[in-house]
Amino acid sequence: MSASRVTSTELSLKRRNRTRRLIGNIIYAVVLFLVVFFLLTPFLWMVLNSFKSPLQIIKLPPDLIFTPTMRNFENVFGTQNFMRYITNSVIIGGGCTIVGLLIGLPAAYSIARYRQNRLAVIILMARMVPGITFLVPLFIIFRRLELIDTYTSLILAHMLVGLPFIVWVMVPFFESIPRELTEAAVVDGASSIRTFITVVLPLSGPGIVTASILSFVFSWNNFMFSIVLASSRTRTVPVAIYNFISYAQIDWGGLMAAAVVITLPVLALAIITQRYVIRGLTAGAVKG
Repeated sequence: MSASRVTSTELSLKRRNRTRRLIGNIIYAVVLFLVVFFLLTPFLWMVLNSFKSPLQIIKLPPDLIFTPTMRNFENVFGTQNFMRYITNSVIIGGGCTIVGLLIGLPAAYSIARYRQNRLAVIILMARMVPGITFLVPLFIIFRRLELIDTYTSLILAHMLVGLPFIVWVMVPFFESIPRELTEAAVVDGASSIRTFITVVLPLSGPGIVTASILSFVFSWNNFMFSIVLASSRTRTVPVAIYNFISYAQIDWGGLMAAAVVITLPVLALAIITQRYVIRGLTAGAVKG
């Protein structure tokens, strides 16, 4: 009798556990569906409207089945000369990322290996202070130096946020690299700079890729610095969207098409490099 009671009790516990798992999986699936739905709906709505005529865009209820038109994209790349703005964003984002890495990687390694706490506090403060705080001083400085509407001013301005972000990503990654590796290189006669270049950097690939991608994405999406420091020659894609807004009306079709053009490169970059980004963000915690 005792054995049968134990068996029945175990069966009931297994059934309860299965029921709880099933309920948990259902709740997880529902929550995941709702999150994905609310995240993707605005993007899908934007893509659909980019292929609609102005009348179809403002029509209520909206048409889900319609004849697509490429007129909005022709307006973006033809009338508005959007390729120039894309080129400006690539130059500024690439310059911000490259210069940020050249400065940020040694700074992050110095903080991680030599406990440069004062430098860490300064970089943390620069990261915590809102970027708009630097806007007016930067405008005054660059105007005195005659650097308004130049790539140099925009790259330096974007680095105010991109550089602290690179350091913030790389410090825990450098801390996770065993000291024995760098000490062995020093014993073999390598200098600190050579050890950093030949030993530390090759082991930090995922972190460097992560910092580069996130820095470039920030620069690509930045609006505040670009609208103040840029003009017709160096205008970037977020600022160029204002070309579709006037006092009389808003060109919703062109606005949606331009938003798609801005979003797709970043989305494609995120999809292609998501594996490296995840490894870079989790490597420090896993190795530590």
